[in-house]
Amino acid sequence: MGPVLAGILQLLALIGALALAYIPLGTYMARVYSTDKHWRVEKWIYKGIGADPDTEMRWPAYLRGVLAFSVVGVLFLYLLQRLQGVLPGSLGFRAIDPDQAFNTAVSFVTNTNWQSYYGEQAMGHVVQTAGLAVQNFVSAAVGIAVAVALVRGFARSRTGELGNFWSDMVRGVTRILLPLSVVAAIVLVACGAIQNFSGIHEVGQFFGGSQQWNGGAVASQEAVKEIGTNGGGYFNANSAHPFENPTPFTNLFEIFLLLVIPFALTRTFGIMVGSVRQGYAILATMATIWVGFAALMMWTEFAHHGPALQIAGGAMEGKETRFGVGASSIFAVSTTLTSTGAVDSFHSSFTGLGGGITMLGMMLGEIAPGGTGSGLYGMLIMAVIAVFIAGLMVGRTPEYLGKKIGTREIKLAACYILVTPALVLVFTAAAMALPTPGASMTNSGAHGFSEILYAYTSAANNNGSAFAGLNADTQWFNTTLGLAMVLGRFLPMVFVLALAGSLAEQRPVPETAGTLRTEKPLFTGLLVGAILIITGLTYFPALALGPLAEGLAS
Repeated sequence: MGPVLAGILQLLALIGALALAYIPLGTYMARVYSTDKHWRVEKWIYKGIGADPDTEMRWPAYLRGVLAFSVVGVLFLYLLQRLQGVLPGSLGFRAIDPDQAFNTAVSFVTNTNWQSYYGEQAMGHVVQTAGLAVQNFVSAAVGIAVAVALVRGFARSRTGELGNFWSDMVRGVTRILLPLSVVAAIVLVACGAIQNFSGIHEVGQFFGGSQQWNGGAVASQEAVKEIGTNGGGYFNANSAHPFENPTPFTNLFEIFLLLVIPFALTRTFGIMVGSVRQGYAILATMATIWVGFAALMMWTEFAHHGPALQIAGGAMEGKETRFGVGASSIFAVSTTLTSTGAVDSFHSSFTGLGGGITMLGMMLGEIAPGGTGSGLYGMLIMAVIAVFIAGLMVGRTPEYLGKKIGTREIKLAACYILVTPALVLVFTAAAMALPTPGASMTNSGAHGFSEILYAYTSAANNNGSAFAGLNADTQWFNTTLGLAMVLGRFLPMVFVLALAGSLAEQRPVPETAGTLRTEKPLFTGLLVGAILIITGLTYFPALALGPLAEGLAS
């Protein structure tokens, strides 16, 4: 079997597995966020944190809950890293430096999981399990909670109430993320991923010296890392490391894990707004972009010019021979079109155009299918923009799901789509203009610029993957990337929740003959076009200086 055919078959198998999980998982999540019953363990949690799960919240109160919980998470994780030297199970590692501790704490709380350190050489068992793994669960649950609040904004009328943040967040952990992670971790352990708390030990002699590895609860963290679209790995090689991702099967399984919740949330959305077909329209938009990007990536990586690449069957530099070009391309597209950031290959070694595709996937806002929760609310914001554009073309007040898209709604949606590009481009420009940040670049020219652009694109979009080649463990990058992660996570949430509150207060608009049918293929095409055009107009100049220039020159 040739490598191209193998890549296509893996893509088809992945699509089949996602299709089988779509209806049961999406329906189950809709029930989770619609019931008023609480599990006993959830009641204990509410009592412990002093929250009333039955109190309905308007959007300012919901936002305060998100921000307060996240601030506490940052402080706890920062202190845990700073105290690592005196904690048990630290494996002899010293405390993390202040700037790196800040960057890492912010990274995991914002669901970015950017890592400017070598995990196996910096973090002990306590920080990994009690700090980073915990944030993998709760940060993902926060994203789902915000998405559900926006869905309730569309589903409810004549009220500003969006549910209860504490209830939504806790249910996301106890009823969705934790059960799925347990099953996924068992599968990974059965396939060869490690799960232990062993110390540092030598594994052999290499070129006259010894190589040392430490163990860890890798499989359990790997499971939630993918399911929660987090991305932070136990080891610096991330999902290219055989302890995290042992076989081609586990590689495909991990891609499935990072896609399954974001895709299934479209059915949850359809059920909660009372129209499953609306969910299918959003799903079709996400799937069209994802399949298109995967096909384009495989084409660029398989067909790259040069005799060495042709002999190897594609651009194999920086890719695991266990996985090959096809699987690595699917993983790269999936991890950058979601907010996962996990990697099974080094994106810096992709072809010039291939590296540009990974960047463009993040620049779209990671909405195809996006992160756990963040992908859905990002896509719904783009749907609001598309409906508004359609209304301008026909001279009619735009409506979406029975709600008018007026001045307030479109201003909030516009602020949402502008804040992340502003962060990416301003921070990139500052890093290129100042002399110190440029010293961190391994390469010069277009590829060096791509390293900087990729880093801030990854941080502001809460992705977390790196282009590999940029030394980001400096005070400048630890601080500015940390700020990009915070602002890129919480400023959009402000606009999402404000929009949800505005929609929930409206009265439903009756459907007429002139109402745009947003469950039809025509709207799906309009939405895909709006996403690609808006992103292209925003980022094309920056992409032309980096990956496009490199790709056209090769």
